[in-house]
Amino acid sequence: QVQLVESGGGLVQAGGSLRLSCAASGRTFSRTAVGWFRQAPGKEREFVATISGSGAVTYYADFAKGRFTISRDNAENTAVLQMNSLKPEDTAVYYCAGRSVSTLTTSPDNYNYWGQGTQVTVSS
Repeated sequence: QVQLVESGGGLVQAGGSLRLSCAASGRTFSRTAVGWFRQAPGKEREFVATISGSGAVTYYADFAKGRFTISRDNAENTAVLQMNSLKPEDTAVYYCAGRSVSTLTTSPDNYNYWGQGTQVTVSS
């Protein structure tokens, strides 16, 4: 069992940066792939980025490539989504998710654990 808690959301101007953190409990974090998703009002939950349990492999949605970076520190049981060059269309609730295997997937249906979400608002 893994519990996830996100933090770091907030209000930022376009072009700015935010660093989202995901704190995990449980002793199996290093075997848990982590994904970040987002959901804007009236839209479906959307894949942002994912990282393997070891941290060696990452994968990004096209809109995130070159602007967002996913990383993790298994010793600290944390995962981070660094977001740069933010745009108003990045405004959404961002969720951290965990999968009880180490391999990557972009489908939210394949994640077993979810945080409560953190609001990111980018003003123009």
